[in-house]
Amino acid sequence: MADLAAIAHMSVPSFHRHFKAVTTMTPVQFQKQVRLQEARRRLLCAEGVASAGYSVGYESLSQFNRDYRRAFGAPPGQDAISLRVQLLP
Repeated sequence: MADLAAIAHMSVPSFHRHFKAVTTMTPVQFQKQVRLQEARRRLLCAEGVASAGYSVGYESLSQFNRDYRRAFGAPPGQDAISLRVQLLP
């Protein structure tokens, strides 16, 4: 966070406040959303749940599953199957 604030020529609290004003989420929430979107893309490409979670930076598979379910409404494996079915012609 300090590096991003420095690049923007702001203090950390000021960067945090401006970031939230623009994105309506904190930098940590934004990072989590980006990671989960990338994990979803990887799952859609038939990557395994554990591999997708670890590859986007999660150290705990149970935390990944909780965050994923909260973000997308279904566990990662089940969501991947549903997405593939919807996208098949």
